[in-house]
Amino acid sequence: MRTRLRPSSTAARRPPLSARFRLGAALLAVLAVAACGTDGGSGSGGNGGAPRASAGAAAHRDRVEPLAGKPSPQLPARVESADGHTVTVEDVSRIVPLTGSLSELVFSLGLGDHVVARDVTATFEQARKLPLVTRAHDVSAENVLSLRPTLVLAESTTGPAEAIEQIRDAGVPLVILDPAKSLDDVDERIHAVARTLGVPGAGEELARRTDERLAAERKKIPAHADHPRVAFLYLRGTASVYLLGGAESGASSLLEAAGAVDAGKESGLRKDFTAITSEALAKAAPDAILVMSKGLDSVGGVDGLLKIPGVAETPAGLDRRVVAVDDGVLLNYGPRTDEVLATLVDQLYGESASSAGGKSASGKGGEG
Repeated sequence: MRTRLRPSSTAARRPPLSARFRLGAALLAVLAVAACGTDGGSGSGGNGGAPRASAGAAAHRDRVEPLAGKPSPQLPARVESADGHTVTVEDVSRIVPLTGSLSELVFSLGLGDHVVARDVTATFEQARKLPLVTRAHDVSAENVLSLRPTLVLAESTTGPAEAIEQIRDAGVPLVILDPAKSLDDVDERIHAVARTLGVPGAGEELARRTDERLAAERKKIPAHADHPRVAFLYLRGTASVYLLGGAESGASSLLEAAGAVDAGKESGLRKDFTAITSEALAKAAPDAILVMSKGLDSVGGVDGLLKIPGVAETPAGLDRRVVAVDDGVLLNYGPRTDEVLATLVDQLYGESASSAGGKSASGKGGEG
């Protein structure tokens, strides 16, 4: 049976891989910096499908939680790659996922011991000792092929395009998926990877567990809570990169699930990111600021953040209300997104959110 990873379309109507890579490369290059530096991320222990106790109890242990038991892949699996190729997967004994979020999914589905390499964004504990197959943020086709993979998983933004094409030309089954950009994409993303690996039953179980945990976190939002305006700022002080997220930043879905308003999107920013200016921040008027932990560190913490023009004058700046989430998980929509939502809810509505010191509940971890 033919399994599709995306709504029906013909290869002729899709732009070529190289064109789509160029469209996503600029944003990927910015966001991927979040995966440089020291290993980090967040994770959770525990067993089964029960919701985690709280963001504090989870303690962001930088681990992926596999399903109980080990699924038996039912192969071959015939799937359609997001670039229009139909791929037959016959062997998943040596898997190379080329993004951290895809690595998380393979490990969560219970096939982590089949993974033989990682890219720089796979920062969780179980993956850290695997050999890298990227140079900076570029895939090295030579490194991938040297590991004799039986399946390579990539995203439509993975590049360079020439490396992806070289892997496919070598005869290695390569399946490309479109990246998840919101909570609505999580279940289909899980199912797509599970079908590719020949473990659709595990996909059903993981999607169910993920949905239950997300629902549990949403219930923790105080009934009386207002809807704080939250601006997502992407910061890399060492590279002088200071960006304000808009409608396409990837953060809107999480903020809205946490009962907040994406201040950048609400202020009329329709693209992914725009350079931070005093005028843009004044229009966004955030009550709180969301940042990646390493990004906050890169500007010298909350004190350094307040020195960026316009930040100190916002309601968030005046209250020093800063929410920090581990770089390795913030925008990875998948099995650990409930942890991200838990952190947002805890910091927005808990004691840590109202602290005048501006300290976050997850002030370390991730890569920068």
